[in-house]
Amino acid sequence: MTSSREPVSPDRQIAILTGAPGTGKTTTCRRLLDYARTLGLDCAGIVCPARVDGGVKVGIDVVDARTDEGRQLADVDELPGRLRAGPYRFDEEAVAWGVARLGAACPCDVLFVDEIGPLEMDRGEGWTNALEVLRLGEYRLAVAVVRPSLVDAVRAAVGVSGTVVVRPGVAPGRRAVRGLLSMVELAGEARRP
Repeated sequence: MTSSREPVSPDRQIAILTGAPGTGKTTTCRRLLDYARTLGLDCAGIVCPARVDGGVKVGIDVVDARTDEGRQLADVDELPGRLRAGPYRFDEEAVAWGVARLGAACPCDVLFVDEIGPLEMDRGEGWTNALEVLRLGEYRLAVAVVRPSLVDAVRAAVGVSGTVVVRPGVAPGRRAVRGLLSMVELAGEARRP
């Protein structure tokens, strides 16, 4: 996706959370979101927590980071569906809702994009506007969850080299998360007059 608009914030900060499934990427997003809210920051975008039943992942939800409103995004099943990735069958209306939330997210202090994966990068589906929203930079800090194999492609597509890559489930994960918390605090300081 391209745009005639130029990025508005050349010094924006982007933190990429990456790692294998189950390493805490979305959990880290939620913790950062909660912390940013305690600082009074305007948080927006989408976070996609797992839906668990009896200790088993049965699906994925999509939650608006600004309002906490959510939708059931995907189910783990073998039913037919136009939009499938791995074991997941995606609800097209929920995907469109998430795309609309991303499109309306900026300007904001902290932008969350969870997650950019093969649907977006290889198939042009899913969060189809995520790269454009990140590229335009109408935020102080963006936190993007990205599949490990796609980190370089996302960096190139967004047009930034100054990203911070964090792997929550890999040592020194705690130190990296503390660094992200510091980035959130700096976004708050930049907001104050």
